[in-house]
Amino acid sequence: MVTEAARLAPQRRALILDIVRRDGAVRVAELVERLGVSDMTIRRDLDVLARAGSLSKVHGGAISSAVTTGDEPSFETKAALESRAKAAVAEAAAALVKPGSVVALSGGTTSYAVATRLREIPGLTVVTNSLPVADLLRKTAAEHPSTGHTLLLTGGTPTKSASLVGPLADQAIRSLQVDLLIIGAHGVSERAGVTTPNLAEAQTNRALIASAHQVAVVADHTKWGVVGLSQFITLSEIDYFVSDEGLDAHARTVLGDSVGQLILAAPRAA
Repeated sequence: MVTEAARLAPQRRALILDIVRRDGAVRVAELVERLGVSDMTIRRDLDVLARAGSLSKVHGGAISSAVTTGDEPSFETKAALESRAKAAVAEAAAALVKPGSVVALSGGTTSYAVATRLREIPGLTVVTNSLPVADLLRKTAAEHPSTGHTLLLTGGTPTKSASLVGPLADQAIRSLQVDLLIIGAHGVSERAGVTTPNLAEAQTNRALIASAHQVAVVADHTKWGVVGLSQFITLSEIDYFVSDEGLDAHARTVLGDSVGQLILAAPRAA
């Protein structure tokens, strides 16, 4: 832990920049431990540095500004971030799913967390372009056939985040109609809406959105203010936005005024 002097905002932000420039990326939890200040203080520091263009916020931390909005973290990298918040978001999103319905799940670690909760809901038909989600639900169907789940995998070309995208995926999705789409996000902002760094994934996400009667975006609070290369849905097109109670007051106001329904889940105590 650093000295008390380093807790003053200018010195603290200089230290954060040193770490990011040296390592290329840093997690909020790591900065909290190293600098001896609160989670919210670190997030405010990152907001200031991001607005100055000194670094780029990502979910769970920050990356060097030399890393562009076209960069896409791997599924494994993202899975390690904000696990408690994702679990809370997933539980709230799964509560929107009705037995016997047709539900689509996009790629991403938060969607995967939702999939782990769907195993308890009977009679679902699940459409997904996520290889990890498909693998999870395939094993569930084999081990617990009484749930009556039907799994439809779209096909396509896998991305770094293990999502199937491209013309083959898009064509398969366009022929379907689903009751509810649960879709993750790389970033969410007032200006850019919901974004991803992968152009092909954005196109496939748009196909999923067009196939759905209702759309639920699942994104923990660290996704707010992060902007990826390509938008795939505006805030006003979202029926449900499911996040956690770490979402700041400004984000709550913007989302509350823009989306159909804002749902904030409380992470369980560790």
